Amino acid sequence: MDHSKQTEFTLTDKKDSGDATLVINGHFDGVVKRPPAALQGPAAESGSHRSAQSVTESWKEEHTRSVEDNEVSLPSLAEAYTTILRGLGEDPHRQGLAKTPWRAATAMQFFTKGYQETIIDVLNDAIFDEDHDEMVIVKDIDVFSMCEHHLVPIIGRVHIGYLPNKRVLGLSKLARIVEIYSRRLQVQERLTKQIAVAITEALHPTGVGVIIEATHMCMVMRGVQKMNSKTITSTMLGVFREDPKTRDEFLTLLSCQPAMYNDWQNKVFQSMAEDCVKSGSTHHTS
Repeated sequence: MDHSKQTEFTLTDKKDSGDATLVINGHFDGVVKRPPAALQGPAAESGSHRSAQSVTESWKEEHTRSVEDNEVSLPSLAEAYTTILRGLGEDPHRQGLAKTPWRAATAMQFFTKGYQETIIDVLNDAIFDEDHDEMVIVKDIDVFSMCEHHLVPIIGRVHIGYLPNKRVLGLSKLARIVEIYSRRLQVQERLTKQIAVAITEALHPTGVGVIIEATHMCMVMRGVQKMNSKTITSTMLGVFREDPKTRDEFLTLLSCQPAMYNDWQNKVFQSMAEDCVKSGSTHHTS
């Protein structure tokens, strides 16, 4: 499904049906809830044909979990962990476990702290006008997430590339975007797309590519128990999807080995040193 259409559909449902639970923390609950046709008047029709800008800025409308929410929910989370310990046959009051429910509840809130943040807060004052139209890549961004099916870790790396369209993003903000969406209950497929779409909606670049390679503890610690398995997912938008040459350039640059990069870096430094020597000689002569 075309993403822009999917996003518009979701937002329209939320607005027209009045169901505030339809979209929570950027996740669509997967249930189509449209009002009966008889109730869809001109207002509903206009809502389904809103401007592209209102659709592409949907990330600004994300619901978040506040610090106050954490404080209120912490006791109930701790009590839930106490119940889990009892269910496992443990004594939650013994010395080693006495404070475990509170520690685990606090840890879980940290693991899911992405619900407390929004993209617009992170990107504020970090988008710059720049006449640059060559590929920008940040690779090997560490990612830690939680599998929403088993509540165990997902650990891996994220590679991001985009082609600017007169605007660039502070490089550290790419890692912050990864952090916001990864620190939630996730599946890797959705995480990959959310990162790519957030960059697209914020910058309106010519294209975006995101690749995630990760190890899922639900496959390592349980189930099939395959220690060396990795899952690779990708989302390509714009020219990264439409133009094979652009996509190949992105994938080729990602596959560069460190040794190749070091050779290139050494050549650059050597060239800079030679230029400095020439500049100094010229200055001395004059």
